[in-house]
Amino acid sequence: MSGTTTGCTSSPLPRRFLTGYWHDFVNEAGALRLSEVPDEYDLIAVAFGEATARPGEVTFRVDPELSDALGGYGDAQFKADLAALQAAGKKVILSVGGERGAIRVSDAASAQRFTDSVHALMTEYGFDGVDIDLENGLNPTSMGQALRALHARTGDDLIITMAPQTIDMQSTAGSYFRLALDIKDILTVVHMQYYNSGTMLGCDQQVHGQGTVDFMTALACIQLENGLRPDQVALGLPAGPGAAGGGVVAPSMVNDALDCLAKGVRCGSFTPPRTYPGIRGAMTWSINWDVANGGGFARTVRPHLDTLP
Repeated sequence: MSGTTTGCTSSPLPRRFLTGYWHDFVNEAGALRLSEVPDEYDLIAVAFGEATARPGEVTFRVDPELSDALGGYGDAQFKADLAALQAAGKKVILSVGGERGAIRVSDAASAQRFTDSVHALMTEYGFDGVDIDLENGLNPTSMGQALRALHARTGDDLIITMAPQTIDMQSTAGSYFRLALDIKDILTVVHMQYYNSGTMLGCDQQVHGQGTVDFMTALACIQLENGLRPDQVALGLPAGPGAAGGGVVAPSMVNDALDCLAKGVRCGSFTPPRTYPGIRGAMTWSINWDVANGGGFARTVRPHLDTLP
């Protein structure tokens, strides 16, 4: 694959897809079985795989509190539901980390534990890949080694996604951006979190506030103009009230931002330097919050993805 920002790579996912996070915990959004994930979601990220006492190692099980809330939803039913989603054409990956995650991959030994443990969880549960959502520090060299080793074991159908915060993708010198570029040949998509951010610089070197079309397009432009292919960039937004402390937008605004990036129309005051018709799609935190808010995010954004060039 060439190092240009155009073109597309082979992928087990559709040309456009919608990603949503599924809660392996209980909060105000309510509890869902995997079988209750709305059909609009193409990629389901199970949140979260967690750290153990051994650096780099990842563990997962259905949370006991969630199991109780669902009347006894254990690993066996979870695995069956996951397989049913895959039979329906969906992909399910394990997201590692999260806001409070403490997974540390910082040397060869911890990289090996990460690879071994994530591969074991993929084998046990049937996950199609891994989402890197480490919000408390990331070593791009060691994590890159771990992900390449995982790819070597699983093959080209491995899905690797990343969910950096906006601050993490302001510069190619940042650890998350370095990781994305270092593994560009095996990376599926970066769905940056365009929320809980305040204000950030866009690719026009202007300050943009979250919750606007300009925020989404000007920050996506940084990734698109600095090495990632359009098919490796997606927009990550909250699924309505309660899902984030800031940056909640109407789903129609996500569609506006996608249209601006893909077609150069429905932009705000910022117009990107070019169009990116290969833009991959959108992500939301979370499926649970979307369902709790009536399902409007998925029902609005997913059909729109099919209208993009």
